Order: sequence, then C-alpha cells, then structure tokens
Amino acid sequence: MTTHDQPSFAVHIPEAELEPEPLTPEQIVSGTPEVTGKVLWESADGKQVRGIWQITPGVVTDTEANELFVVVSGRATVAVEGGATMEIGPGDACVLREGDRTTWTVHETLRKAYHISL
Repeated sequence: MTTHDQPSFAVHIPEAELEPEPLTPEQIVSGTPEVTGKVLWESADGKQVRGIWQITPGVVTDTEANELFVVVSGRATVAVEGGATMEIGPGDACVLREGDRTTWTVHETLRKAYHISL
C-alpha cells in the first residue's frame, strides 16, 4: 500500500518514531544538528507531502519548498534572506514560500508537523 492509498488515521506527533534525514555538510553553519523525519502521506503524483520533521540544536541553511508547518515542541529563529526573522515555538504556524533561502538557529530541539506542495 502506498501512502496516498492509506485510510484516514491519527498520529501522536510528540512520540512518533522518526528516521534519519542527514543534512549536507554545506547546510551546517555551526553545531552538530541532526535531522529526522517521517512522511505520513504523499499524493499519488508526489506533489503534496505531509509529515513530521525534527532538528536538534545548531545553525543550518536551507532553500525552502512551499510549506505550512506547525511547531509541536522546541524553539528556533528562522531568518528569511531579504525578509522576516521569525521566532517560532510550540503552537506557532509558519508559512514558507518556495525558493526562500533561510537560516535556522535551533535553540531547543524542534519538532513540527508539515504540509509541503511541490
């Protein structure tokens, strides 16, 4: 069964087991951040992805997809190149635009639930 064929379901995000998603060395600015995640659902055409993502403290850069996420735990500062600097923590929803170049300063291990449109 592929994820787009799954019946409706619920996941307790704080306790969900995640798998390693290694960063490229070029992304790491400082510290030794580690990323884990789990795709919960993906559309048949692969253009919509929903899941859970986590990063440990450190500073990393990224180029974003079109994404909506809600922080479940942890804290970070997300600086968008040429745009806003956002302080995010539990309960915060954040929208990132495709192509945004960001710098994430993760203060406490951050876990989020996300929806990405590719």
